Amino acid sequence: MNIEVLAMVNDTVATMMTCGFDDQHCEVGLIIGTGTNACYMEELRHVDLVEGDEGRMCVNTEWGAFGDDGALKDYITEFDREVDAASNNPGKQIFEKMVSGMYLGELVRLVVLKMAKLGLLFDGNVSSALKTKGKITTAHVAAMEEYKNGMKNTKDILTELNLNPSPDDCIAVQHVSTIVSLRSSNLVAAGLAAILTQIKQNRNLKTLKITVGVDGTVYKTHPQYPNRLHKVLGRLLPECHVRFIQSDKGSNKGAALVAAVAQQLASRRIQVDETLSPFRLSQAQLQLVKTRMREGLEAGLKSKRPSGIKMLPSFVYHTPDGTEHGKYLALDLGGTNFRALLVNFKKGLQQNSRLYHKIYTIPQEIMQGTGEELFDHIAQCVSDFLDYMGMKNANLPAGFTFSFPCEQSTIDTGTLLSWTKGYKATDCEGNDVVNMLREAIKRRNEFDLDIAAVVNDTVGTMMSCAYEDPQCEVGLIAGTGTNVCYMEELKNIEKTEQKEGKMLREEGTPEQEKYMDDGTEKEKKEGDAEIQKMCINTEWGGLGDDGSLDDIITPYDIEVDKNSLNAGKQRFEKLTSGMYLGEVVRQVLLDLTRGGLLFGGHVTEALKTPEIFKTEYLSQIESDRLTLLQVRSILQRLGIEGTCDDSIIVKEVCRTVSRRAAQLCGAGMAAVVDKMRENRGLDQLDITVGVDGALYKQHPHFPEVLQETARVLAPQCNVTFLPSDEGSGKGAALITALAKQKQEM
Repeated sequence: MNIEVLAMVNDTVATMMTCGFDDQHCEVGLIIGTGTNACYMEELRHVDLVEGDEGRMCVNTEWGAFGDDGALKDYITEFDREVDAASNNPGKQIFEKMVSGMYLGELVRLVVLKMAKLGLLFDGNVSSALKTKGKITTAHVAAMEEYKNGMKNTKDILTELNLNPSPDDCIAVQHVSTIVSLRSSNLVAAGLAAILTQIKQNRNLKTLKITVGVDGTVYKTHPQYPNRLHKVLGRLLPECHVRFIQSDKGSNKGAALVAAVAQQLASRRIQVDETLSPFRLSQAQLQLVKTRMREGLEAGLKSKRPSGIKMLPSFVYHTPDGTEHGKYLALDLGGTNFRALLVNFKKGLQQNSRLYHKIYTIPQEIMQGTGEELFDHIAQCVSDFLDYMGMKNANLPAGFTFSFPCEQSTIDTGTLLSWTKGYKATDCEGNDVVNMLREAIKRRNEFDLDIAAVVNDTVGTMMSCAYEDPQCEVGLIAGTGTNVCYMEELKNIEKTEQKEGKMLREEGTPEQEKYMDDGTEKEKKEGDAEIQKMCINTEWGGLGDDGSLDDIITPYDIEVDKNSLNAGKQRFEKLTSGMYLGEVVRQVLLDLTRGGLLFGGHVTEALKTPEIFKTEYLSQIESDRLTLLQVRSILQRLGIEGTCDDSIIVKEVCRTVSRRAAQLCGAGMAAVVDKMRENRGLDQLDITVGVDGALYKQHPHFPEVLQETARVLAPQCNVTFLPSDEGSGKGAALITALAKQKQEM
């Protein structure tokens, strides 16, 4: 027989649930038996230990520990101290030792024993039985206080203790018993009054109608206890109408009720987990992604083998060495913004630079209009920036950071292969973007620029970080889009062999001047021998365009891809980048809602609106400091009403989708750094990765998940991740500086 434990329930909570089944006003549970305890329905916003802020939760007070901190020291008698000292847990459960059935009989025995020793009872005679712990029980206390038979019961009990009580002795002992049990009921009434006051104040009520479910042998068997408790509570809280009902089936029925609710929640949880399970990647799956990324990198380096990973040469052969100096303009077109920068590199013992910049918005109608409109807008922004800096006539060398896949044949040319990140400007793909910018500047006829380099933002990020850390030979973008670049061995870049002459001419050695008249090779100029590596812009977002990731792509990813501007393209990017993660989350939430697992099954117009769930909301929702009330506030701003439980599920969906994205980036990074290690024939590689992008910088957990995944999948690589403080613009200026220095050699 298989038994599944669905819930663990405290007996006090179960008592409340049992009684609540018959009386909907029952929101307090009380146990007065061998032990004592109380529970009640507290406003969830007050329960700091639990993630939630809406509705109510039953709190098990464990009030028997009241007084452990000394709060009851003014009410504790010598007999209480003696009971406590002889207990199994001295100093603990002080309140319980004053009121519960486990200790009432012992308190009565100790009082009677002292009175006998003082000669106040039994003519001073003390029997061995009276000296023995546990000889007077709480059942004896109840019997002694019976209305009609109390005196007879008292005499019988004392006689059993080998005492010879007189009628006055019986009256006195009965009075002791009454005082001890009355104190107990009064203390319980006071504790209960405190709980009911809390409930009344929570709900801002002047009067309170409520039911208390009760269980326990003291309450049920002591003839006077219930009436005393009710009477004192009425005096303490005359504005409250309190009904007490006994649990006729104990706590078992309540436990069954809780289990039934737990089963419903567990069923819901199972269905949510089943929905999210395709996003939870195993180590084997991540290892497979690493392998496929490595295969894509290798294929992309070859000229004749098509690859979703384009592996574009950047014609950047060196990282900065600190000799860069002068003023350079950097123009940065990435996602929804265009940034113009002026960077001034200064010579000195330490690398030093000053940077001035201004940010301009690219409206969506420009992003998806004509190419001429786009580049005219960029030229207008550059004109404004030069006016802002007072440098309209300076004709500065400029680097153009262009964050889209471009094929370069030289450092200052770049043919746009395809738009990404939501851009769709016409008449751009297949054209040289540097030439298009030059033409736009000519049309304005206001200023001149010497555009010396076109730079991918990933390459710019690597160069910017390499200026600070010479070990930085990898660049990573994890933002609106995603990409990686790295320094590859020149001998491995087979696709550049057909352009070798052009490369050599760029480096200052024209092809026709390589050989002497007799056919022997001329001596290489200074610097030629140093050219061993080139930065490769991988454009790894295209991994999976050939179907290599189909086994980890979910139906939600398929839906996002289908509705994108470039369906079937940039599949890896659509699994990992900020532009798409929010939309993936929305698709999951929509499916859960249609299945009745979220938002009460109510599909709002907001939830059906594409791209309403921005990735920035993922970062906010997953913040460890964000309460569920704040999560609900974010949903409400989107026009989505949800409960506390809904917020928990939304948070889990966000966490699962973003974790997968970080893991996939980590697997890809492991492939890159392992390739670099093997290229160099090293057992261990120490390398720095320069990183930029809002997803990496602003998401609370993305960096650590990415880094941990890369560490596990590339154990022979010690990878340091260095966030770029100044983005790719500074890197573009550095590449421009290197290009100008090369021209001057």
